Amino acid sequence: MTDTDQPGTDVAPAAKSAPLDRETSGPFDEAEANPVRPYIDLGGIKILPREGLNLRLEVEEQTKRIVAVGLDYADSTLQVQPFAAPRSSGLWEETREQIRQQVKQQGGRVEEREGPLGPELLAEVPVMAGADGAAKRLARFVGVDGPRWFLRGVVGGAATSDVEAAAAIEDLFRSIVVVRGTSPMPPRDLIPLRMPSTPATA
Repeated sequence: MTDTDQPGTDVAPAAKSAPLDRETSGPFDEAEANPVRPYIDLGGIKILPREGLNLRLEVEEQTKRIVAVGLDYADSTLQVQPFAAPRSSGLWEETREQIRQQVKQQGGRVEEREGPLGPELLAEVPVMAGADGAAKRLARFVGVDGPRWFLRGVVGGAATSDVEAAAAIEDLFRSIVVVRGTSPMPPRDLIPLRMPSTPATA
């Protein structure tokens, strides 16, 4: 791993952050996915259906574009977003720093820890809770750098503290296929998401 830290050069590009077995255990690039599995095609990502999984598309009011996919599973929530990324460097390191700053600005607490997917953030975020003051919500921020893409996840609910729920959500996250496509895109741009064409057969 010495090719990036040459003395005398500018800031080295951030190394990619991904589980060592990402290519075989996911999250997958489209080229690595099993072509015969019955994925739900959402454009930038494909989701493997499973018992008890509910899927929501999160739409931006003004533009009406889909900006995230919400998955309800194992008494937990997982919000995922795929982004374009450089071929040789990763985005997760920089993104973690941005999330850390955002949480602190909101008056929350955040700690970095090593999780099953690599470095992750556990945040305690204040939420408005009626007249009796603010309650706090736990959220886990996970991310994986792939070939020319970055997949970000925000985990809520039981999987922030319950080991079994966490394992189920991590397995769900790792089953996702990212479809980067061949068109040029600036790094950090959201890879376009769309409605599944035929939900019954997708």
